[in-house]
Amino acid sequence: MREYADDPPVEERIGDALREAGETIATTESCTGGLVGSLLTDVPGSSDYYDRTYVTYTYDAKLDTGVSREALDAHGAVSEPVAREMARAVRDAAGTTWGVSTTGIAGPTGGSEAKPVGTVYVGVAHAGAWGTDDTYTTVERYTFDGDRQEIKEQIARRALDDALAAMEARE
Repeated sequence: MREYADDPPVEERIGDALREAGETIATTESCTGGLVGSLLTDVPGSSDYYDRTYVTYTYDAKLDTGVSREALDAHGAVSEPVAREMARAVRDAAGTTWGVSTTGIAGPTGGSEAKPVGTVYVGVAHAGAWGTDDTYTTVERYTFDGDRQEIKEQIARRALDDALAAMEARE
């Protein structure tokens, strides 16, 4: 599971950054099936900053965690609006500083011309202090190559890279 890992791996670097800033993170994952949370918990002491992961593989599971039926119906699960709602929903439900979401197509089937296998949307939601107008959510679309396991690892590491980049941009 370290084929796409940097040295030191992103799960260690984001853990250090979260701990140093006194911030927390939670994730909601579809195509990665809990892998982002697994990477975070591979780091000893991650309970200092990591709260939870929701694995929302189906439409019904996404609805249960705060994604609107309208977003799913209008855009499909693999979309920018759904990734945005997923990241916001987990951040707010967990009461964390950061929420991260993944929704995509890990393959080997399920892709289309518009959304080929390997397509993912990664959402990163930040909770600013009340009254500061500093709360925001970003979503990026990526396409990765490889088999199912390789795609899932690349997505999970990219999600943590995006969250770490957002944290560093705030410094």
